[in-house]
Amino acid sequence: MDRKFDSFVLFAEMRTGSNFLEANLNALPGIACHGELFNPHFIGKLNRDALFGITLAAREADPKTMLTAMHAQSTDLSGFRYFHDHDPRVLPLVLADPRCAKIILTRNPVESYVSWKIAQATGQWKLTQAKRLKTAKAVFNADEFTAHLAQLQDFQLALMHGLQTSGQTAFYIDYEDINDTDVLNGLARFLQVQGALEAPDDTLKKQNPEDISEKVENYDEMLAALARLDRFNLARTPNFEPRRAPAIPSFMAAGAALYMPLRGGPEGAVTAWLQGLGPMIGDFGQKSLRQWLRKHPQHRSFTVLRHPVARAHTAFCTHILTGALPHIREALIKSYKVALPKPGITLPIEEHRQIFIEFLRFLKLNLAGQTGLRIDPHFASQTAVIQGFAQFQGPDLVLREDSLAMGLGFLASEIGADCPPLTLHQDPTLDLLAQIYTSAVEAAARDAYSRDYMGYGFKDWV
Repeated sequence: MDRKFDSFVLFAEMRTGSNFLEANLNALPGIACHGELFNPHFIGKLNRDALFGITLAAREADPKTMLTAMHAQSTDLSGFRYFHDHDPRVLPLVLADPRCAKIILTRNPVESYVSWKIAQATGQWKLTQAKRLKTAKAVFNADEFTAHLAQLQDFQLALMHGLQTSGQTAFYIDYEDINDTDVLNGLARFLQVQGALEAPDDTLKKQNPEDISEKVENYDEMLAALARLDRFNLARTPNFEPRRAPAIPSFMAAGAALYMPLRGGPEGAVTAWLQGLGPMIGDFGQKSLRQWLRKHPQHRSFTVLRHPVARAHTAFCTHILTGALPHIREALIKSYKVALPKPGITLPIEEHRQIFIEFLRFLKLNLAGQTGLRIDPHFASQTAVIQGFAQFQGPDLVLREDSLAMGLGFLASEIGADCPPLTLHQDPTLDLLAQIYTSAVEAAARDAYSRDYMGYGFKDWV
């Protein structure tokens, strides 16, 4: 029989049961699932930095080499697990390949979030012996869950679009069905492999099987937060509705002004000014934002640009040097050989300048989609973020930090309000930038953020 597939990819997320499903796939004859082949920090499994003769550095330089090496294995059908934050260059390659079978594993997002929080608290990510079970209760954080849900939504929509446009279908399996022998054998038939399972693999044990109300410390608070989301049936991935710009929850409003923040900009000063217009409202969803817009028909929306050098340096100091983004920091050190100091260590000016320039060079690759790391909102180009706003509604005004008082004065007159005083906070990252700034820093920033410089006419930062 001519086989339809010569490889497969298991699309999943953390705490969806992907380890257990991989174990069952590997129990089928002729199948080899090689773990998280394109995790930015390891190959296949934790602490492994080479596989099939391909090193982490070689995979980072060209992920196709890893796909080619996997295909060259003697096993009948090889595959791997892929999560939303794995190397983004791989996704279009496998989605476009009809010879690569697609398996999509889903789980109720609330359950996966709670499981993730418990694993974080206990440090136990897999369980093979019940006597070694560690227990803890999750603390639900509404903002964190909203971000978690948005990531799932974006990823599932990308998968759905890729399958639709290429005329393919996938084998969907839910977390609750992984323990169903009939479903697992149905997956084997989908993959067209010989043999079947008599029972699911029993190596891994289910962690925290209790009712979710017993696993969440602030369960009532969680229920109230979920009720406010008012979105859709959370179990129905991948068909999340409505499709919305992920930045909407960050919007803030007061009076008849709606602020759309650009991460890394003068958010503190603008937020304080906004509060001077009246009680502030935030934590919007698409529905609540539309309601606000209808109640304020003379509204004006705005965002504030910061010079790319200043914005990149602020984000570098507050999120890379501090360790606030540990995964990106680890990759910078491990894969890009950037000599970052330990968090809290102050570098001499010359060293700080050189490391910042190296970081800007990384950003050029990152923003061009040439790395295996996600583009964090603090480092995304301001052009791209504003285009993201436009998925819902673009801002009326795009103000600039260096003429902010004048811009906010105009905005206040537009909505018929007295203009509150603007207090620009002392930003130590900008003081430090003034000490390290050179033409080489400016050139590296222009190279990384060419769209912002061209689109918004930024001059050199002085």
